[in-house]
Amino acid sequence: MSHDHDHHHHTINVTSLNKAFIIGIILNLVFVVTEFGAGLWFNSLALLSDAGHNLSDVVSLILAMLAFKLAKIKANDKYTYGYKKSTILVSLLNAVILLVAVGAILVESIEKLQHPAEVPGTAIAWVAGVGVIVNGITAMLFMKDKEKDLNVKGAYLHMAADALVSIGVLVSGLVINWTGFYIIDPIIGIVVAIVILISTWRLLHDSIRLSLDGVPLGIHTEDILKIIDSTPGVKSVHHVHIWAISTTEVALTAHIVTEQMGQMEGIKNEIRHRLADSGINHATLEFETTAERCQDEYD
Repeated sequence: MSHDHDHHHHTINVTSLNKAFIIGIILNLVFVVTEFGAGLWFNSLALLSDAGHNLSDVVSLILAMLAFKLAKIKANDKYTYGYKKSTILVSLLNAVILLVAVGAILVESIEKLQHPAEVPGTAIAWVAGVGVIVNGITAMLFMKDKEKDLNVKGAYLHMAADALVSIGVLVSGLVINWTGFYIIDPIIGIVVAIVILISTWRLLHDSIRLSLDGVPLGIHTEDILKIIDSTPGVKSVHHVHIWAISTTEVALTAHIVTEQMGQMEGIKNEIRHRLADSGINHATLEFETTAERCQDEYD
């Protein structure tokens, strides 16, 4: 029998990503304080509630950055993979936070539809304009890496959603200022909430899938089986398990049946390289001969 562990680094740049999180956190904290102050000055419940929503985004960014820090902590005898799984848990938490934010926007919008209130259109438009810039810049920081990692995607969605909310608030502020049509505020709120819900659903789905040790999106078990099975010297493969160690690292265990145990190292290295090309960073391979292969294969 033989076991092999292979470790490959993902193409994501953790250092630049860390800077992106820090810049995003600072920018959004400054905006939250500004918006909260404007809400108190103009006595605007809309601005105060949006400041609270933006504060939840700051918390999400801090959580995502913390998860990346935890993922770099070395493994120990209690956590043999280290804290890499925390990145998956945080991506799930961020998806839930986004859904809660959607719920809050919907509840507030429905309340405003039933009880329209006069709001300072010009003040709201100005603050929302700043929000579009701040959230837009922050979203851009995560755009290039958003498809490489669920946490980055969560941060991007949070910021893009906030930029969308700010655009909605800006439009409603301008419409209110020009026409006095206050009902536009909750209508735009509902439309924005639906758009955020649609974009968040995939993040939630993928996060739950990884939390349950499902095969990560973009990796197909049948293709992996073909890759291993087609390797010269491999007779058959069974007991294949594929799961995510973190939002950037994928692991695999498999039993490889071969009649050429003398060439095991060469076969093992070839399989390992083929798997690395398919996005699997950690491979644990157990070799068996046709005579000794485990009976569980037939169960």
